[in-house]
Amino acid sequence: MLTRHLLKQASTCRHFLSNSKTSSPFLTKSILFSSSSSSPESQSPTNTFVDDKVNDQYPTGTSISIDRSALYNLPDHSHEPTSDSELVKHLKGIIKFRGGPISVAEYMEEVLTNPKFGFYISRDVFGAEGDFITSPEVSQMFGEMVGVWAMCLWEQMGRPKQVNLVELGPGRGTLMADLLRSASKFKSFTESLHVHMVECSPTLQKLQHHNLKCFDEDDNSDGVEKRTVSMLAGTPVSWHALLEQVPSGMPSIIIAHEFYDALPVHQFQRASRGWCEKMVDVSEDSMFRFVLSPQTTPATLYLMRRCKWAAPEEIEKLGQIEVCPKAMDLTRTIADRISCDGGGALIIDYGLNGVVSDSLQAIRKHKFINILDNPGSADLSAYVDFASIRHSAEEVSEDISVHGPMTQSQFLGALGINFRVEALLQNCTDEQADSLRTGYWRLVGEGEAPFWEGPDEQVPIGMGTRYLAMAIVNKKQGVPVPFQ
Repeated sequence: MLTRHLLKQASTCRHFLSNSKTSSPFLTKSILFSSSSSSPESQSPTNTFVDDKVNDQYPTGTSISIDRSALYNLPDHSHEPTSDSELVKHLKGIIKFRGGPISVAEYMEEVLTNPKFGFYISRDVFGAEGDFITSPEVSQMFGEMVGVWAMCLWEQMGRPKQVNLVELGPGRGTLMADLLRSASKFKSFTESLHVHMVECSPTLQKLQHHNLKCFDEDDNSDGVEKRTVSMLAGTPVSWHALLEQVPSGMPSIIIAHEFYDALPVHQFQRASRGWCEKMVDVSEDSMFRFVLSPQTTPATLYLMRRCKWAAPEEIEKLGQIEVCPKAMDLTRTIADRISCDGGGALIIDYGLNGVVSDSLQAIRKHKFINILDNPGSADLSAYVDFASIRHSAEEVSEDISVHGPMTQSQFLGALGINFRVEALLQNCTDEQADSLRTGYWRLVGEGEAPFWEGPDEQVPIGMGTRYLAMAIVNKKQGVPVPFQ
């Protein structure tokens, strides 16, 4: 919470309150609102602090009375142990050090990727035993279909001899493992690949290394870096913390599946004085709470850019807007690489083809919880603004083209998932068949599976229309499959 300190120091002057009704000099500038309110009222303090200097000509012996009753006293420091986690202490420390609230984006980034305490950094959060399930964990067919797309793009690129195959946020490495395993029969394709996993979590890097069946080659040559190779297809594999660290100068096929949704978003809310950024502060009872910024914030520049891309009537009907500067900047980096080196990017995520309003959510053990509840114990994600991705990419270069979005169901169906599931059902056990049908429905279906006969709480929910697919490619390669 931002406070204004109006106490002045002077070596020869004393301060006093000339009016006993004068309010505290510490005037709160933030606006607090409850989670159930969508239009908090602005608070504009009007009282002023009266500061009079003592006249040096006062006669000797004049007594001056100073009223300190309205001054703010810091609470006594307590050495009692608290139940706060290390991440909670860290967040509160940032807010205290800054002397005011932090943005929702900074809160989200610290919660997910703090180097010591981040949600993704030190644990496996994927699958039935984790906090959420992604499409590659649902069925092998997802990674296989993405592999089909990558091979088709490689063909359109003219079958180059060297290609960077890049995955952003690979999770357990399941998607890449299924892709390489299914593509291993096409030697000319796999021999051209160098796989690059962009992953910031050391824990997940080790898991990916294991699931890709990697081994480190023994090379005693001086000055030659040891290679890590996946036995699934004999392809070299490297790990990086950032996309910018992936070598350039050759074509890249970039896969971003459920990566954009974890990028930190800034939230803005319409107030009486205009758009105000939503911030995270600490209340008097030491709990996290939302406030509105009293001033313009740096992220407002991205809000202005996003509003410029939208129709006025689209903005007018919204009370809240989410913008993701990191998504815009990442897209520009991807588009610039594709423009210079050739190749393409596939983005699959849940989101909208338009302005996103209020979508930020927290998931712990497959259940939605309050965003501010025990930060670091739940995944935070937000809807992806696919229209923003399109505009960000198209502004970079005239040499790239953007296709989609289309639904995940349309994307996988056009690549042949229907034929693939039928082929797999021809040679499997009854238990495997049930798993295949369930996985297929989750990938391409909509709503609850009509064939389900098990417990209601376990009914498969289709993600086919909730997830969207978009491609960014170099124009020289034509329109990518299946966006023709």
